[in-house]
Amino acid sequence: MKNKKAAALKYEHGKDSAPKLVAKGRGYLAEKIIEIAKQKGIPIHEDKELIEILSALDLYREIPPELYRAVAEILAFIYKVSKTFR
Repeated sequence: MKNKKAAALKYEHGKDSAPKLVAKGRGYLAEKIIEIAKQKGIPIHEDKELIEILSALDLYREIPPELYRAVAEILAFIYKVSKTFR
């Protein structure tokens, strides 16, 4: 799938002031990002609009304040999913 895109965010509570973009890619690279996330048990959330925005950002930078709400919703989803599977 050449058009598939993926991005990975990292956030360490108490260390980071906002999530950081630590990986992004399309096609084969997107598939690898998703594969690694699955192998490590990292929850995956699909949002086509957000991936377009994240794909334009520089790696290893905190996300801009304009994305806080969207990413907070994803983090809430991940927390809920993680709690469900414990």
